[in-house]
Amino acid sequence: MKLTPLFKLIVLSFALFISSNEIVFSQEHNTSNSEEELQQSTEEGFDITSMIMHHISDAHDFHILDWKGHPVSFPLPIILWTDNGLISFMSSEFHHNDDGTHVVERKGMNFVKFHEKIYIANSEGKITLDAEHHPTNTRPLDFSITKNVFVLFLSVAILLLLFSAAGRSYKKHGNGEPKGIAKFLEPLVIFIRDEIAVPNIGEKHYRKYIPLLLTIFFFVWLNNIFGLIPFFPFAANVSGNIAFTFTLAIIVFIVVTLSGNKNYWKHIFWMPDVPVGMKIFLAPIEVIGMFVKPVSLMIRLFANITAGHIIVLSLIGLIFVLKSIWVAPISVAFTLFISVIEILVTAIQAYIFTMLTSLYIGAAIEEEH
Repeated sequence: MKLTPLFKLIVLSFALFISSNEIVFSQEHNTSNSEEELQQSTEEGFDITSMIMHHISDAHDFHILDWKGHPVSFPLPIILWTDNGLISFMSSEFHHNDDGTHVVERKGMNFVKFHEKIYIANSEGKITLDAEHHPTNTRPLDFSITKNVFVLFLSVAILLLLFSAAGRSYKKHGNGEPKGIAKFLEPLVIFIRDEIAVPNIGEKHYRKYIPLLLTIFFFVWLNNIFGLIPFFPFAANVSGNIAFTFTLAIIVFIVVTLSGNKNYWKHIFWMPDVPVGMKIFLAPIEVIGMFVKPVSLMIRLFANITAGHIIVLSLIGLIFVLKSIWVAPISVAFTLFISVIEILVTAIQAYIFTMLTSLYIGAAIEEEH
């Protein structure tokens, strides 16, 4: 039986994820941000909210495991720009403060890490909170390599290696049957070209935009997969970070706006073949629509990926909240079911993002009939 490229993509996603399914929650731990919160969490029981937020949030290091009650982590570089110039150090150099925060001293300045954000400490070397428990300390410009940034670089490196290897394969074998990784990538590239780019953009212009569409598809899909792998060096919720999806949406918005032809702008500001009154009414709606489209791209990817992680973590957390081993079989069964759906979502969301991008581009460059 001949498999379609999309089905092959889903099967590969399943294979990559199922290999780590046994240990998906073996590294889970509950990290409180202060001694008071830790004591409160212990007294009241398992804090499922803190556990979920810890796993879907960004961090300055990779927590690998707990060994004899002590966390074992992989530190990442902290890069700060302050009034004293550029300051850099490893996140492992933070030491535990009395109030539960983490402090480090560099170039005569004390820095405090609070809720995974870095602040300049006050004169006492601590952080000051207002009535709503929000820090009032100033923040330096933070260019640190966090988990999400690290995995972004990793995904870029992997994509460069994969497609460089595919390019060398074509160069070596010419127009013959592709070998190695090229044999897997070629059906996916053809699928994006024939099923997304050509139908939505057209034969005349699709070549100009196919690199963008391929980059978006593989970049989103690969980071979606990495978000399902719970161990180092992955274990980062990149696609569930609103800044990541916002950046992708901005790129699409810029490309669509710059690609728009005369016919596109005429349909936005002065809709043809409709009464003047209706043109005036439709113009602001169309202008709003220009911004709603990238916002929908941003929210859709962010919400779907984040929701999937929250559901899986919530189902596992029920075992500890209810404190009953009898809940475990039901919780694990539902977790496995949602995990399979998440595997499908990694490919589907990459496909949808790419498809909608091509639709928006196609509408912007469509010529007047």
